[in-house]
Amino acid sequence: METDFKVLKAAQKGTRSIANDVQWVSATCKRLIEEVAKVIVGKPHVLELVTVDVLTAGNILFEDFPGLAKSLMASTFSRASGSDFKRIQFTPDLLPADITGIYMYNQRTGEFEFRPGPVFTNFLLADEINRAPPKTQSALLETMQERQVTVEGNTHALAKPYIVLATQNPVEQEGTYPLPEAQMDRFLMKMSVGYPSRKEEVEILRRRMVRKKDDVDVKAVTTPEEIVKMQKIVEEIHTDDGIMEYIGEIVSRTREDPRMEVGSSPRGSLALFKASRSYAAVQGRDYVVPDDVKRILMPSMAHRMILKPEPKLKGVKTEDVLKKIIDEVPVPKT
Repeated sequence: METDFKVLKAAQKGTRSIANDVQWVSATCKRLIEEVAKVIVGKPHVLELVTVDVLTAGNILFEDFPGLAKSLMASTFSRASGSDFKRIQFTPDLLPADITGIYMYNQRTGEFEFRPGPVFTNFLLADEINRAPPKTQSALLETMQERQVTVEGNTHALAKPYIVLATQNPVEQEGTYPLPEAQMDRFLMKMSVGYPSRKEEVEILRRRMVRKKDDVDVKAVTTPEEIVKMQKIVEEIHTDDGIMEYIGEIVSRTREDPRMEVGSSPRGSLALFKASRSYAAVQGRDYVVPDDVKRILMPSMAHRMILKPEPKLKGVKTEDVLKKIIDEVPVPKT
């Protein structure tokens, strides 16, 4: 299948070859993953998906138990990419202005000056995002979608790249506020890190003993400017019409399945399209194949769908619906 798509891509007349650029993107991403893997033991698939998210300029929601290195992963990615990093601990008394920033009166100049909030960074960790009330959660919506902040009628652009990595704990129900569907839809992916294996657990302890401190040393292997350049190169990745029809068919069937209350929105199909191109680039290809779509389908789509109450009570999950769809939709042929 990959050979067929490669031949098709080569046959595109007038299409500028970006093979060398994509090889550079792939090599840079692999160095980034290798550097983060020095800190995060195991979880190569998770690190790969976070890298895909960075290339796509998306946002990630981690839903997992406490203590599984979600915060450490976010800060390590920022340091390995030479980027700024800030963390917001979401609490019930957190206000929108605490996130976006405020105008304060300067007695010396006699003018109001804008004091930027923690969203003005490259990598933002929104820790335990479901602990804050909806009004504060919604303060992130504009930053996640438009990459800007509007305060007192004035719009302030955020730095590039800008990535939000949010966490929420599934075991804590009391005192939490579920994320609204509109905000869930703005996360490119939702995933879990999961517990380490026995072997990985021992390796975590061994590494801590060797470095003799809690802090970990991370080397910057790329820069924010290079990340922006890589994001632009990904926009040149070729996607055949058959692949786009394949994505469209998958998304349409999420709306037609009788077990679904709400299927994926067009934002979901765009997410699947963009993330597929980024995944292809990480693999060193300047064209998308069906396996790229399959690889990032679950983390990109499952959180955008809402099951009806009856199948949900029977234990059906949105991942089950997606698995059935991907098994039934014909793979595009050339």
